[in-house]
Order: sequence, then C-alpha cells, then structure tokens
Amino acid sequence: MSGPLYVPVLPAKPHALQAYRQLSPSVQAAMVPLWNLPPRAGQHPDTLALGVREDLWRVRKTHRHHPAWVDVPFADEAQLSVLADALSTDADVSPLRPVTGPERSEAHQAAMLAHARVTGNGLAIRVMLPGEWDDAVGHGVRDLVARVDATVEADLLLDLGAVRADRTDAAKESLRALEALMPPAPWRTVAVLGGGFPEVTARLLEHGKAVEARWDWLVWRDLNRSTREFVRGLAYGDYGIDSTQGIARGPSSHTGGPPWGVLRYTTDESYVLLKMPTQGPDRAAAIRAAAREVLALPDFRGGAASAGETWLRDCARGQGPKGTGNAAVWLQAGNVQHMTYVVRSLQP
Repeated sequence: MSGPLYVPVLPAKPHALQAYRQLSPSVQAAMVPLWNLPPRAGQHPDTLALGVREDLWRVRKTHRHHPAWVDVPFADEAQLSVLADALSTDADVSPLRPVTGPERSEAHQAAMLAHARVTGNGLAIRVMLPGEWDDAVGHGVRDLVARVDATVEADLLLDLGAVRADRTDAAKESLRALEALMPPAPWRTVAVLGGGFPEVTARLLEHGKAVEARWDWLVWRDLNRSTREFVRGLAYGDYGIDSTQGIARGPSSHTGGPPWGVLRYTTDESYVLLKMPTQGPDRAAAIRAAAREVLALPDFRGGAASAGETWLRDCARGQGPKGTGNAAVWLQAGNVQHMTYVVRSLQP
C-alpha cells in the first residue's frame, strides 16, 4: 500500500475549499481529501445539473493537478446521473477520483467504474461501518472489486461514521472489517475514516463552552496498537471540524439559524468549542474574548502554527468589529488549524 498520511472528509463548500487552499504545501502534500458534494434532492433538472457542475468545478479549481476523491453519498439517482455526466466531460484532464460502494446502485457503480477506466486516476470503494461488521458487506465489496478494470488502481475507504463515547468496540470492529476487506485487492490506499467533532447544538453549548474527547483519534491509537501487519500502512481520516450530520446537509439557504456561532480548536486529547453571538452591540467584543480563550489554552500552538492560529491570534488582539469574521471564516480557520495539526501529529 502507498498513499497519504491523512484523508479528511470535507464538504465541497466555499469555506472548506478555501481552508484547503490556505494549508501549507507540505501539509497539502501529506493528504488527499475526500470531497462530499452537497445533496440536491428535489431540484429541477436544469437547476440540478447547474448546481452539480458548479460544485465539481469548485473542487477541480481548488485541486488543479493534485488528486482528490469526490463523492455524493447522500444523493438521489438523479444527482448521481448528473454527476456521472459531469465527471466524464473532462475525464482526460481531471485529477478527481470517483467513489462508489457496495450499497450503491448498479447504475452508479457502473458509471464510476467506467469513469475510472477512462481517466486512469483510480477508484475508491467507500465501505460504511456504523456499527458491527457484517460479512455480507464483504461479499458486496468482493463482487465490486471483481468488476474493476485490471488497469485501475483501487482505494479502500472504511468509513466508521460518527465515533462517539458509545462506540467502545469501534477499533475491534474496524480490525474485523479490514481482515475481511484487505485480501480482495492490492489496494493503493487504505484509510479508516471517522467523525469526531460533535453536532453543534444549543444544549451542547448551553454554558458557552464545550470540551469533547477526540474519540475518533482514540480509536486510531487503538488500531495502531494492533500487531497486524496491515495496520502499519493505514491512512487516518476524519471529518475535519464538521460532524457527520453537518456534512450531510445540502446547500445553505442563508436564512434562519441560531443567533450565535462557534470557534473550534483541536488539542491532543480534545475538541474545544466556544459559543459567540453573531449580532448585537457586544458581538465583536464577545468574539475577541472567545479567541482569547483559545489563545489561553495550555495546548494552543502559537500564532505561527498555521493560518488558522494566525487568524485566532489577530482576532484576539484586534479592536472593533473588523477582523472578527463570520460563520464561514470561523469554519475556515477551524479547519486549517485542525488539518494542519492532524498532519503534524501523524508525521514520524
């Protein structure tokens, strides 16, 4: 096996794409993202086609000649069909790798297999593991692998979904799944993905601050304690600073929502979330106070650690409303600090 150190699962939305662009070249070189296009169910065919092509264009523009996977795990058949057409438009120059899975429709599988055969960029098989391993899934993967063209390199993405405190057997079930899934193909990349950041709710932040354990990172540590040889070649993956629920949402309507936002920061053991108002006369002061709280954390890595930390430092030290950002900026800064820290944590 060969491949990246890190596979972040990211929404193909402006804040996440801009966060990727803000990463240092060395961090980008250590990772291959899995971009999830937003679901667009129920849209008029013309609107759907335009939206999917715009989503795909933004990812292509961000990556240029760097590889990435692109997936639409929450799409209906209409969106999947549009995606297949859009991917084939410039298949000969696209750095994007298609994704399918054993539970996907026959039409989706066939379209992604054909695209992989034409581009030569490879194909990822995404296997969902939200709980206990099911041997029937392994049969589906083997059937799918048997249909992959001999010239196509295949990647295995084992997706645990949300990894919270109640997933005490996640590492054990991951090993069971990998033991069954490793033999069918000479995988180019094998990654274990899991969502660790909690869903942001008013209840979670009722006291203004929440500190949550990094359960997904603890599962990764447990996996690496295994004596199985294949563990040494695994890539780590997570959902960035988003929750598994948040990444599944469709395009924002820019209406509604709570009158508060969140600053997020990643430490070795925890995810720190700080609530801030998005309106009112005290908005700027409250946001700067939240940024100062991040800077005061014992695990704060300094303003030069990444563009995310630089923004937090400048926000904390500034005056007035300028430079306090908005929801997109907070998400962007959070993802930059998180992805940079994960890559550096994974490097030998």
